[in-house]
Amino acid sequence: VPNLQGPRYVSPVPRGGFVVSEECGDVKVFMSSCKRLFSLSSKYGHQFGNPAGVCVDTDGSILVADEQRRTVHLFPEHGAPICLVSTGLQRPAGMACSSSGHLFVADTVENCVKVF
Repeated sequence: VPNLQGPRYVSPVPRGGFVVSEECGDVKVFMSSCKRLFSLSSKYGHQFGNPAGVCVDTDGSILVADEQRRTVHLFPEHGAPICLVSTGLQRPAGMACSSSGHLFVADTVENCVKVF
């Protein structure tokens, strides 16, 4: 996939395709053919500090950890972004969503994985 600006984390999308976070930039969504569908900042008007870990839940919502702002936001297919985690993170990095609804966030400052 060409023309990315500092790709950091990548996650598959359940219905095909994938999501990529870019350092100090944006989060882009691609089809399985590698064609870019959209970026989260342009679709939602959201400004990231430093997007890091990304994952996609079973509903197809995209979750993004913002390392600089120390938050995790959920971007539903329809509707406005929702801040899921706004306290308790020092430097969120990699993330994973479980099928049972848990969110796992690696915090690199505290050397742990936090479960929400």
